[in-house]
Parts: sequence; C-alpha cells; structure tokens
Amino acid sequence: MTLSRREFTQVAAALGASLAWGGNARASRVKWQERRELYPEGVASGDPDPNSVILWTRKPFGDGERHILTVEVAEDEHFRRVVAHAPAPVSAAADWTARVLVGGLKPSRVYWYRFSDADGEGSRVGRTITAPTTNDPRPVSFAFVSCQDVNEGKLNAYRRMIFEDERAAPEDQLGFVLHLGDFIYEVVEYPEEVKTRYDRVIYEVARITDGGKVGKFHYPLTVDGYRAIYRGYLADPDLQDARARWPFVAMWDNHEFSWQGWQSIQKAGGPERPGQSIKVAANQAWFEYLPARVAPPSGSLEAFGPPAVKDVRIEQWDENGLGVEPNNLAAINSLIGYRSCRYGRHLDLIITDQHSYRSADPFSDKAVASFGPEFTGMFPEDAARILDGGRAFNDGNPPNEISFNGAHAANPQKDAPPQTILGATQKAWFKDKLRRSTATWKIWGNSEGTPDWRSDPQNLPPGLTKETWPKTTYAVMSTGDYGSAYRERAEIYDLVRDERITGFAIVSGDLHSFWAGYATSELPPGRFQPVGLSFVGASLSSAGTMEAYEHNFPKTDPLRPLFLADRPGEGKPDWTYNMLLKHGVRSCLEYAKSFDLKRAHAVSNPELAPHLEFVDLGGHGYATVRLSADEMRTEFVCIPRPITRSERADGGPLRYRVVHSAPLWRAGEKPRLVQQVLEGDIGLST
Repeated sequence: MTLSRREFTQVAAALGASLAWGGNARASRVKWQERRELYPEGVASGDPDPNSVILWTRKPFGDGERHILTVEVAEDEHFRRVVAHAPAPVSAAADWTARVLVGGLKPSRVYWYRFSDADGEGSRVGRTITAPTTNDPRPVSFAFVSCQDVNEGKLNAYRRMIFEDERAAPEDQLGFVLHLGDFIYEVVEYPEEVKTRYDRVIYEVARITDGGKVGKFHYPLTVDGYRAIYRGYLADPDLQDARARWPFVAMWDNHEFSWQGWQSIQKAGGPERPGQSIKVAANQAWFEYLPARVAPPSGSLEAFGPPAVKDVRIEQWDENGLGVEPNNLAAINSLIGYRSCRYGRHLDLIITDQHSYRSADPFSDKAVASFGPEFTGMFPEDAARILDGGRAFNDGNPPNEISFNGAHAANPQKDAPPQTILGATQKAWFKDKLRRSTATWKIWGNSEGTPDWRSDPQNLPPGLTKETWPKTTYAVMSTGDYGSAYRERAEIYDLVRDERITGFAIVSGDLHSFWAGYATSELPPGRFQPVGLSFVGASLSSAGTMEAYEHNFPKTDPLRPLFLADRPGEGKPDWTYNMLLKHGVRSCLEYAKSFDLKRAHAVSNPELAPHLEFVDLGGHGYATVRLSADEMRTEFVCIPRPITRSERADGGPLRYRVVHSAPLWRAGEKPRLVQQVLEGDIGLST
C-alpha cells in the first residue's frame, strides 16, 4: 500500500513529526562538507515502512536553545539524486538530538541521507532501507541483537555483520536490525575503581554526577545521567557504523531503565525504591537516542516533554498486579514502546515490552528461595508453578504452604495475582495482533527468552549430595522470563494452537546465550505439543553465564561437573551446563569422566528437554533470519569472547556458524527444525 501525501501528513501528525516528503530527484544544493566530530554520535534511522523512515542525528550547539539543521535523502550515496530535503530542528530540551520522519519514499529501496548545519558542516552519510509492500513475495532478511555492554567489552560482532553484508548479493542483504534491548547498561563501572571483572578490561563510558551507587556500580537518577550513558555508548565506532548502515527497530529491556526494576520501581542490586521520575527520565533518553515510531508526551518528535511525576510508594494494585498509583501510570505510559511492523508478504513483527507492565517477581521470597541449598541454582519445578500461578493455581485453590524435602514455607503468592510479564492491556493487544496477522510468519520480538531452563537432579547418583532431590519433580534453573511464566506463556501458545496459527516464531535476547528450539506450553511428563519456534540470540558483548561460572564456581563443589568439566592439564573447562539443560545430569557426569560425547549422549534423558535443539550459554555474536514463503532460516554467528576490539576488517575470527531451518508447517502439524553446522566447533551445544 502506498500512502498519499495527505495520508502521510495524517500519520506524521499522529507522531508529531514535521512533514518531509520525497519528490523528483535532483542534485544536492547544499554545500556539504563532512565534519564527523561535530556530530559525535553519528547518524541513525529507525522503524522503516514501505514509504517512510525516521532519520536521526545529534549535533550539540554551544549557544542558544534551538537550531535548525538540514537533512537530505538521496537515491545515491553521492547525492546527485536528492529526493527529500527538510529542516531538522535540534534543541537543548532534546539534548540536541533530531528526529525527522521522511515520507514519499519508494518501497524496498536503499536511500542515503546526511545532515548539515547553516554553514554546510555535515554529518557522516547514512544508509537506510524502506520496507517492502505488504504483497511483496520476496524473502525478508534481518538480524536480531541484544546486550551490548561496552563498559566491559567491544562490539566486534557489528564489524562481522557489516563485513558480511557488504559482500552479500543484494537480495541476501539485511533489511533491518532488530535490537531487543540492553542498548545501554545503566549500571556503570569506573576504570579507576574496577580494573577488571572476570578477564575483562573496564572501559570508560560515562560519569554520572547526580546518580546513585551500589557496590562498584554507579547508576543514573535523572535524564542527564541516562543521556551521558547513551553518548558514551554511541562513541563506539562499530555501533556507529552499524546504525549508519541499517535502520534499527528497537525495544528496551531492563537496563535501559533499571537492572532489577519493574513498572516504575527502581532497583539496582539494593532495596527497591519508588522511581517514577527515574522511569520518565529513562524513557526520555531512550526516545531521544533511538529513532522509533513512538509518540512522546509532548505530541511532537522534536522533544519528549516529560510529564511531571512524584516518586511515591505504590500501595494499590489492580487485579493483574499493575500499580494504579497515578504517578506510576503516568511514568510507564509516558512512552509506549510495543508496536508491530509489517515487511512484505512474509513478516509481521510484533514487538512487546517485558518490564513496564509486569507484576511483582513471584520468586523473590527468601524462605522459599532457600530450598535445597546443596543444589546450586536449582529450584523445584512444582514449587515454581505454584508461585507463578498465585491465587489462580489449582483452579483457584493454591496451597497454604510450599514444601521441599521436609522443609516448609508459607506460600507467599497465595493471595497474589498470577504472574504477568505483558500486563493485561498489552497482552490483549498482542493476542489481537496474532489473530489478525495475514503474513506467512508471525514473529514475536521480545527482550526475554521463552524456553524452559530445567535439569533433572532426581537422576543424580546416591551419595553425591547429602540431600536427595525428590523423584517427583524437575529443577528450574532460571526464573524471571517466560520460561517460568507458565500460565501466561500457555495462554499465548494455546491461542496459537486454537486459532490454528501457523508460522509462529519467537526471537529473544537478554540471556547472553544462543538457543534454538520449540514453543511449547508443557514438557514431559506433561503433553509436549509445540506450536511454533523459539530462538534466543547471544549477547553482542556482555558477559554470560559460562564466563561467570569459569571464575566463580567452586572447584570443590560436588555438582561442578554438571556445569564445568575440567580436563586434566588444560586451563579452560568444557561447558557441561549446555549439556545439563539438553541432556541431563547423567550425560554431564559421564562426559566429565570420559570426555566421550557419544557415551554422554547415550545416557541422555529424552524427557528432559524435547523443546531444545541447541543451547550455548557461553556464546557471543548475533543472529540473522531469512523468511520466505516456505521456510524460516535462522543463523547464529558466534564470535570469541569480545574483550578487546579486533583490528581486522571482518571483526575477527568466528567460533562457529550454525543454521536452524524450518519448513512452514500446516495448522495442526508440529514444526520441525533442521540443524546444519556451517563452520567452527559448537562444543556441547547440541
């Protein structure tokens, strides 16, 4: 569908965007000269549709409150065929950032753009791509990324992505990058206070003069603190190059606001505190630095216009666990990020917000969390389901008490609502989008993983631990994402099944690891009935589980072989944690004894994880997706631990490249993944 100028004007007005309309091509009339140092954060584009895209830059001025830049959009990188030319206001109120919505563009087209001031001093040249029309039958390709902590690492993965895309055939190049959150980490270390963490150098990012501190981590409490961090992150040359090459479609995760925060409650390693003003500040900085089709409180893309809120304790909650305190509602609704994007005939991308509307953490009670202290990181699955279900568990008859091996604790969730990550309003929107989608593939983009993390300590040999794990339950290895949001996840998956929706797949971030598998409500001994596919992309740079365990897991712990297998005479252990999640404790113990993968797989527990085809808890890199009329192809590109910046044009060597392909299935059929290792060694990931 092509929008008329009148229709586009209405769209622009809804976003508060100035009208920039494409027209006949002509040579540039701007006496532009590149002065990148005057645009220190580079350029970017975001949220393209078939006819328009949002363009972004930042140019600080030393005087005045508002200035006007000029943006040009061209069909060629030399700007001999300029199709749009528009004013781009910047102001101190928006930290000198500009957002311009340019319309009247042609679908599936590469365009180049640049900004300049009144003297012709210009930004670098950016490249962007419009989306295909809804009836375009050609395949769609995109990358998904997350977790780019430049305080502790480098973004070599972007270099690799750019290197490969520049050399790909035009029909195989990426159309956009889906950023699934942790674009920044609001907790910042200072190099003079923390020399290293694990084996990582601590790099300078920002100084937060009006923030808080917990341990060695500084964190912002005002918009100026968040802005300083965004500027520090965007000083990274590889991130700048990536944003200048592709349009980004972004959603925040937790660190864009608060490490352990939720709704407008701020928490960063210490006690919770009311954080309505902090949430507004976080939303404002996100809006200013990531171009997206989101409507700010001001009603204008020129500046955010933060609502006035007070930091007050939330004491009243609705039936879904949403704080109804007016300042909380004003803060979380100051920027609504969930939205959908259509790309051709084959992709509906439905993006959700996992933190602004979620209910309280049902797994935080210390009495329950103390169950089974010998079993590192393990929690009884049956207890997890009770806590997740709250007052709705067992058809509204939850137990008064939760027990484990003779230990008893009062059920802290007995009168609490069932856990929700999406919240009622967003969930209703999401389900409606799924029902109405006419695309071949319905891709749920969310910042958190959906696969179950579980192990089978009931199969440990007698005597290895003093306490015996009950035979009646598995162990949950992680909570906080959809893997332990059993009721809400089932509600979504049951909708997919009941509405006979095909081509349903999930792409996630946050877990700092690669996963490939199936979307299923239950695992054995329940009914394993996958309704779609589930993928998780590794972190671009942030430290992961295996890195932490290599440094912190005690060598004397009898359960160490379940996580790390120490080869005699070798420095680095093998990552048996991957094997634990996919094959179980018997496989891990056999591998740690014999280092024979075939023998280890021979004693795999087939009922533990039929939903998993691949898991690498130590991976870094990115994933690409190619969608066609009959196949989804997801490729994991894994790089070595990115502690220092590679000087190679390709971003450095690869650890491995693995593809998971799935043919489109019919309603009622089970999806099926086929794995192919294209290069490198995937270790114990499968």
